[in-house]
Amino acid sequence: MAFELPDLPYAHDALADLGMSKETLEYHHDIHHKAYVDNGNKAIAGTEWDGKTVEEIVKGTYQPGAVAQTGIFNNASQHWNHAQFWEMMGPGASAMPSELESRITDAFGSVEKFKEDFAAKGAGQFGSGWAWLVVDQDGTLKVTSTENGVNPLCFDQTALLGCDVWEHSYYIDFRNKRPAYLQNFLDNLVNWENVAERLSKA
Repeated sequence: MAFELPDLPYAHDALADLGMSKETLEYHHDIHHKAYVDNGNKAIAGTEWDGKTVEEIVKGTYQPGAVAQTGIFNNASQHWNHAQFWEMMGPGASAMPSELESRITDAFGSVEKFKEDFAAKGAGQFGSGWAWLVVDQDGTLKVTSTENGVNPLCFDQTALLGCDVWEHSYYIDFRNKRPAYLQNFLDNLVNWENVAERLSKA
């Protein structure tokens, strides 16, 4: 099936007071994400992947251990990553549901320790990539990071939370201050109810 650019689940200026400007979302969603959709559709046209779901394409074209992935993988995975990313954020205060808080505390010792670990993974990712909170294959919660467009689907993990640490995600608002962007993401932008819902389905 053809990739389609999803609408943002909120207005372009809905996160402006929380540290993600209208300009950032216009560039990130309307230009960068759209490019992954358009280029992905061109790349899969006439191939065995034409008609497959984005999840099937990501898993089927990932090359374990390879630094450089194929164009099909790169565009499909980044399309999937961004579609999740928009849903993982939201305007307004989103309190962490108690079940999620309990699971995070059990896994990391405290919510604050989880945030420290998540921010450190994102800040320490060399070059472009993503920071993730995942449910691993054994059912445990883990904080991971991936290079470029690689995502938890590649490792049969369930993504609960992901933060884009490509420069186009933060440079307009935070310039080169990736740690500050990550801290702001965790403190002000995460839709914890969405994270909890993902956990309940994992």
